Amino acid sequence: MYTNWKKILISPATPIIDTMRLIDEVAMQIVLVVDEGNRLMGTVTDGDIRRAILKGNSLEEPVQNVMNTRPTAFKSDESREDMLVAMRLLKISKVPIIDNGNRVVGLEILDELLKPKPRDNPVVLMAGGLGSRLGSLTKDCPKPLLPIGGQPVLQTILESFISFGFHRFYFSVNYKAEMIKQHFGDGSRWNVEIQYIEEDKRMGTAGALSLLPEKPDMPFFVMNGDILTKVNFLQLLEFHADHRAVATMCAFRYDMQIPYGVLQVDKHRLVEINEKPVQSFFVNAGIYVLSPETLQHIPTESFYDMPTLFEKLIHDNKETAVFPLREYWLDIGQITDFKRAQGDFANFFKPKEDSQAE
Repeated sequence: MYTNWKKILISPATPIIDTMRLIDEVAMQIVLVVDEGNRLMGTVTDGDIRRAILKGNSLEEPVQNVMNTRPTAFKSDESREDMLVAMRLLKISKVPIIDNGNRVVGLEILDELLKPKPRDNPVVLMAGGLGSRLGSLTKDCPKPLLPIGGQPVLQTILESFISFGFHRFYFSVNYKAEMIKQHFGDGSRWNVEIQYIEEDKRMGTAGALSLLPEKPDMPFFVMNGDILTKVNFLQLLEFHADHRAVATMCAFRYDMQIPYGVLQVDKHRLVEINEKPVQSFFVNAGIYVLSPETLQHIPTESFYDMPTLFEKLIHDNKETAVFPLREYWLDIGQITDFKRAQGDFANFFKPKEDSQAE
């Protein structure tokens, strides 16, 4: 909600020219016309004034002559979700908030409603791999910096988390670490905090967590820095909490077709022929949510992979969960994956067009 909404309240007798100056001064493109009791009478936007000028209205006329006398307004007890739906449907970006007596008590702005709530859960992105399977592509460039859709894949991952409100990041780096640090810096370019975990040797996706400068006090994410996905990280976090898991692993359904007819045999008798059947498996998607207690199971200064951590937790009868992905997911491990990602990016990651209107 706009905090300085009282500055945009004007009386119906205010001249149009003074209203123009106020609109320019507050840079909100709207003012609210109220009576002596602050009851809403109408709204005036920059567009309203421009239309009035085209009609020949004098700038000395009172603003009540050009105001919208039937503006959309929200009651103060309406939910954030209902306001958001209505503003999108009506294609309006600013709406006055009124109480039961029609008195103005605020101004809601679509951009503010669309901003995600800050989430303090840390996010650890593994960006230290050699990327040797990509051959010459990673000779002079670390895999997380390979450009897909015009920007590094690690930047796409970072911005995806940011879109859900996450702002505390750790990048685990090793191979060509300085290039990654030079590109992302401390995160201020994105208004987030980025710290770096320096791996002097390969420590695996779980081993690097032993180098965290401070132990998280809430569930945190761990994700490989070479994955493109549209997973909803808030849903993942909620799933982890709902199942009271200490560790949650994302899984992607992988279908594999056997290129032959599979025979069902009973002793010497042929019972059935299943021609080129498809078998489905859930595979590790390289995205995890861990509760702080899992860190006590990770040895220090040792190579330790995430599957090994999960095996340890399962052995100790800890609650582990699997979050099946139904969203787009691609692990950029091979040249063919890199080429596919270039084509997929425009379909899955291109920015949505702005549909706001005054």
